[in-house]
Amino acid sequence: MSTAELIHLLDATLPQTQCGLCGHPAGCLPYATAMAEGASADGCVPGGQPVANKLAEILGRAPLPAKPSQWPIVADGRPQRMKAIIREDECIGCTKCISACPVDAIMGSGKLMHSILTDLCTGCELCIPPCPVDCIDLVVDPAPPPSDMERFAEQDDLRRRYQAHVLREQQRMLTQKARKPIVSAAISTEQAAAITGVDVHQLMVPVVDAKPAAPVSAAQTIKLASLRSQIKKLERQLNVKPDDLAKQQQLELLKTALQRSMD
Repeated sequence: MSTAELIHLLDATLPQTQCGLCGHPAGCLPYATAMAEGASADGCVPGGQPVANKLAEILGRAPLPAKPSQWPIVADGRPQRMKAIIREDECIGCTKCISACPVDAIMGSGKLMHSILTDLCTGCELCIPPCPVDCIDLVVDPAPPPSDMERFAEQDDLRRRYQAHVLREQQRMLTQKARKPIVSAAISTEQAAAITGVDVHQLMVPVVDAKPAAPVSAAQTIKLASLRSQIKKLERQLNVKPDDLAKQQQLELLKTALQRSMD
């Protein structure tokens, strides 16, 4: 068997969660390549012991205990599937989780609520750290484990989605890089006046008593989002129990704190 064929077989055995828990954040294929070059075959956390045994068999090595998983273990020794969910009422639409998802399982747009397509989610957890308001949870998938045929078909689909995600991210980075020369080529108002013969300053409307907008830090953004989330939660609770005086007072305090933070 050639090295390319060995890598292909190892990659086909991996679950294609693209989680990076094996120590290879660029996806399952780099881990398959590393194993073909001598790396240990016990690193696939989502695959558990069954995948570790299969990888060792392909490589002709003695099986090793799989890396421990925080996911529950089902009867066949494989970790129970996990899925990410977004607490949508608390989402601020920052889009950071969208670019972090390796299989494009998150839908949404800037400043709009996001949702996770749980049928496509691999439970890789990569969307959780970038979330500035911590509104993403990992829960146990109640669905029964797929059959071998379903699993192979799913892995092929996840592999294609991951490749499409990587290609799109590369294109986005190239687009951003291509825009930089345009910004650096900007000319001053004095240069523009010399070229066009028009004094740009004469076309500008003077601003009276204008105060420069204070930059908003990441910590301030997170604080505001947290206050808004708490206010929404209390408002929902008061819709159920409108006579709760303690919650009414707490709501007023939070609204005051939000207003002060925004001033």
